[in-house]
Amino acid sequence: MNLGERITRVDSWLLDDLCQPLADRLPERMPALEVGMSCQLGSLLFSAVSIIAVFVIGGMEDISNMMFNVLVWGLCVTFFIGLNRMRVLVQPGRPNPLRYMLVGVRLVSIPFTAYVLYQAYDAPAPFQLPMWFNALSNLVFVVGLYFISCQPRPPQRRAREDIWARTPLQEAGNS
Repeated sequence: MNLGERITRVDSWLLDDLCQPLADRLPERMPALEVGMSCQLGSLLFSAVSIIAVFVIGGMEDISNMMFNVLVWGLCVTFFIGLNRMRVLVQPGRPNPLRYMLVGVRLVSIPFTAYVLYQAYDAPAPFQLPMWFNALSNLVFVVGLYFISCQPRPPQRRAREDIWARTPLQEAGNS
């Protein structure tokens, strides 16, 4: 088994054995896609807080560094808008097309998140708080991607009302 197959197997394990059971246990009114999209929005907010905090601390004296970070954040906003538009593709009872569309993003985001966590751990004292916000942003992003990639539950069927299921008291109340 080569490295690519191992990485794909780890991704499938994370999706099928870790996230899918969690998604299946979510309440009916809160599907995994909604949880994932909320995580994506939270990731954007944490990232914005991180950029603003570094600016306030004074770590970005050069305008080009600030512009670069804002442009990267703008890319993340664009990705969020694209995901939001593709929500209609995910339908209960059918295979989730986003599962296959987001494989590359999921695979790249995990090592990147590990690197950002290390970077936050090793950051100089004044920049630790913004770097931890950035690390939390990446972690929430990955969790959101996995929830978005989960299979939606099939729609629940309503129990058919049977004439034998009604009690005499229910019949008396209806008349």
